[in-house]
Amino acid sequence: MRKAEITRKTGETDISVSVNLDGTGRSDIATGIGFLDHMLDLLTRHSLMDVMVRAKGDLEVDFHHTAEDVGIALGQAVKQALGDKKGINRYASLVMPMDEALTRVAVDVSGRAFLVFKVGFTRDKVGEMDTELFQEWFQAFAMNAGITLHVENLYGDNNHHIAESAFKGLARCLRHAFAIDPRAADQVPSTKGTL
Repeated sequence: MRKAEITRKTGETDISVSVNLDGTGRSDIATGIGFLDHMLDLLTRHSLMDVMVRAKGDLEVDFHHTAEDVGIALGQAVKQALGDKKGINRYASLVMPMDEALTRVAVDVSGRAFLVFKVGFTRDKVGEMDTELFQEWFQAFAMNAGITLHVENLYGDNNHHIAESAFKGLARCLRHAFAIDPRAADQVPSTKGTL
């Protein structure tokens, strides 16, 4: 079973996360940040992972610590659930439309953490969430999941749609990259023999 649970407690946040990579897209998300909850629900639904997140953070300061630490904890849970990565497809890419917005996402579940994030926003906030925190979340997730992740918004006007196309694009890429290839179910998808 490709499942994991992570608890992260700091002086700024208290977070519990569980994931099932072979789920049905069931989400149970409560971070205290409405728009982040919405994005994580989309991520869960479209990746077909089951994800539970409970986060309490110093939201009276701002949303930075909570958003980043949720990305860290979710990334750690995904990495743990992947185990030795035998049989996974490893790679995925797609172009995700969301009304007028179009975002390209590519993933390599390589064990080498890297993020390229070329997404611009024209507003400081979507809902109550600072738009600069999207990059913080993607950075924290990619670094802790151990994946190479490229996210590039090609165009779009509505900041909600731009963010949503990035999260949905990530979700669909994870769904494919984490899936087991039945022709190579006992093989690690690397000439090195390890990821």
